[in-house]
Amino acid sequence: MISYLTTSIPYVNARPHLGHALEFVQADVLARHRRLRGQQVRFLTGTDDNALKNVTAAREAGLPVADFVRANGDAFIALADELAISYDDVIRTGSDPRHRRGVEALWHRIRDDLYRRSYTGRYCSGCEQFYTDAELVDGRCPEHGTVPELITEQNWFFRLSAYQDRIEQAITSGRVRIVPEHRRAEVLSFVRSGLEDFSVSRAAERTGGWGIAVPDDPGQTIYVWWDALANYITALGYPDHQAYRTWWRGSDERIHVIGKGISRFHAVYWLGTLLAAGEPLPTSVIVHEYLQLGGRKISKSDTAARAEEPSVIAHRYGRDALRWWLVSDVNRVGDTDFSEDRLRRRYTEDLTNTIGNLVNRVVVLTGRAFPGGIPEVTTFLPELTGVRDASTGLPSIVDHQLDRFDLRRATAAVVEVAARANQAIESLRPWELTRSDRPADRDRLAAICRDLVGVCRVIAAELLPFLPDGTGRLAAALGNGNRVGDPVPAFPRLQLRDDTPHG
Repeated sequence: MISYLTTSIPYVNARPHLGHALEFVQADVLARHRRLRGQQVRFLTGTDDNALKNVTAAREAGLPVADFVRANGDAFIALADELAISYDDVIRTGSDPRHRRGVEALWHRIRDDLYRRSYTGRYCSGCEQFYTDAELVDGRCPEHGTVPELITEQNWFFRLSAYQDRIEQAITSGRVRIVPEHRRAEVLSFVRSGLEDFSVSRAAERTGGWGIAVPDDPGQTIYVWWDALANYITALGYPDHQAYRTWWRGSDERIHVIGKGISRFHAVYWLGTLLAAGEPLPTSVIVHEYLQLGGRKISKSDTAARAEEPSVIAHRYGRDALRWWLVSDVNRVGDTDFSEDRLRRRYTEDLTNTIGNLVNRVVVLTGRAFPGGIPEVTTFLPELTGVRDASTGLPSIVDHQLDRFDLRRATAAVVEVAARANQAIESLRPWELTRSDRPADRDRLAAICRDLVGVCRVIAAELLPFLPDGTGRLAAALGNGNRVGDPVPAFPRLQLRDDTPHG
């Protein structure tokens, strides 16, 4: 199976916050899991450089836009590297020649569905989006809580209304899968309320010449959202590169991982554009919720969030701890409040006390009892049947939960098998058998070690997409074949570093 998986591309008007780490890690888990199952995967991330808000932020900082965008963009890619994100490609829309070429080609491809007209609407600069009065909450942007600016412009529009029936059919048929289910219902409700044509350009004077000019109309700049959505195919060399033919037109899965605030763009506007261009549609739009601090959504402009930058948290606790919290404690439905106490608790309970403790005690027991390797035995202990069966069924449970985009339940299933194995050890008390030379006791001890090492290896394998670093340490300790390695603290107790950088 061939899978093409993407994150959204964030504006680079400020440094990344914890919500960006969430999306990076979630997408990385899906990519690594597919690779673990033998699939071919291409994983794309990048930065949205052409936003008007980037221009505004650069002016406020007193920097040339290109320099400002490059520096902040570097911070996003550095974060991905710091979190061990296994991306295959990066697209930076302001400087990558693939992007401009592909955007211009896509514009020409849908030219019959474009027209120019005057428009007056309420524009939120934070969202880079026009809102109708009905969409506002007490006259304010539902996303940012600000009062949108009333703007009148003559822009290019895309004939989205012509594709309403086809978009609805694509979603209801399952051709495009929107996960979780309540986000699918939300998108369908929006589509069925009636789709209106939407603006795909802005006056060039408002953008200061930053962005991609409308072909044959230099007085207009292509709207940043339409520009940004195209990155999923421009990064593949659209319209004629082999990578585009392999990974977009030829893939079995085309998956977008995005935040809930931009589901309309990906599950409606992007579908309409692709239908107009005669392109395959994404197979899945996977939508995550927001992270909060003290009950408020984290944003790049929030000064309180600066102390909780993901790079700071990763440096303070290690990336295993941060990655684990993001995959094990974040709600599938509903926003989640971040706190360092929650992070420490999840790491300690799940990784140090349960999985790490299990693997350490199994490796120590096995290494001391059978330094030359576990001997072949035919004994199967009924007391371990439940644990063996649980580990055998674990991969299918993880598959199912990740298919539902429920990382929390997937990780809980891994921890549950480890907890059951720990309980079995307490019940069997195998350390008492190490003092016996009786052949029956040695066979029983060998059977216990064989089964528990096998269970631990399954746990380590299923943990790989979530914690690539910790899994490497587990695998080294567990060895291979009938031999284990040296016991190491795969998940040592957290000790805060006192040289945490800020800013």
